[in-house]
Amino acid sequence: MNSRKTCLFAALYAVSATVLGTSAIGETVKREPPMGKMKEGERLLVDDGSCPAGQIKEVIGGNHVTVGGTKRIERIKRCIPKR
Repeated sequence: MNSRKTCLFAALYAVSATVLGTSAIGETVKREPPMGKMKEGERLLVDDGSCPAGQIKEVIGGNHVTVGGTKRIERIKRCIPKR
């Protein structure tokens, strides 16, 4: 019975990651990539100094038609606490 719970948890995690389009751990970079260079749902942490002390910019990729995508999903940018 315990292995069934483990399999169910793993399946739910995989489905939620696919649906949300984000990974648990994002790559940290110094500069934000240009539009069209991130995959839809890709998550990056950008340490470019644009956020207040103790925070880092989180960028989640979109798929905007102006850069060759097929959807109008805007890139999301926000400052989050550093971990």
